[in-house]
Amino acid sequence: MTFAHGSRSKLTPRDAGRFPTESLFDRVARAVCRAECLPRKELFESWEVARRVRRRMRGGRVLDLACGHGLTAQLMLLLDDSSPCAIAIDTRLPASANHLHDELVRTWPRLAGRTFFEERSLAEVTVRATDVVLSVHACGALTDRVLELSVGARARLAVLPCCQSLSESAGVELSGWLDPALAVDVSRVAFLQSRGYDVHTQTLPIAITPKNRLLIGMAHEQATRDA
Repeated sequence: MTFAHGSRSKLTPRDAGRFPTESLFDRVARAVCRAECLPRKELFESWEVARRVRRRMRGGRVLDLACGHGLTAQLMLLLDDSSPCAIAIDTRLPASANHLHDELVRTWPRLAGRTFFEERSLAEVTVRATDVVLSVHACGALTDRVLELSVGARARLAVLPCCQSLSESAGVELSGWLDPALAVDVSRVAFLQSRGYDVHTQTLPIAITPKNRLLIGMAHEQATRDA
């Protein structure tokens, strides 16, 4: 039977043998299997987002907004230990988020005391210019709020949008030419560029998720300094 990376089935200890090596990804996957709480697609989504973002953005406090289990936040710390901490924020955190964190800490004790879980709305989040702001599949207009928060602070950002709606986002003027969801995401690129951001667009493997457009942005002055 095919082991579909986009499946919503939860990973369990029975799946651990599929990840036999000592690579970072396989070690993370085995910890996720022990936790028995994470859908398979979330492991692959979080890994693909975190590794692509870390290729361009090092350091900084990590803010994982609409975080779900907060795996992306913790992967960001594992991929770059120079970040001081990661904060995983959602209006309602899954009851199993702490259990997953505990399993990761068993393998990487350095995550303890550096990963924080907070239940709050985006309106209560304060972003700093030195932060790296992430959001994986913040539904609809939530992605736009993440962009606005990040731009307001001139923070680095990466979003993997989903459930794009022309009724809630810009882009309606492009829908005669483009698929409506793509029109929304193109308008998001234009928004960032109009605010002085350098933008990079990528796609995750469609076998993991059809909502696979990754948008990475960095304020032009910071991109120039880093370069």
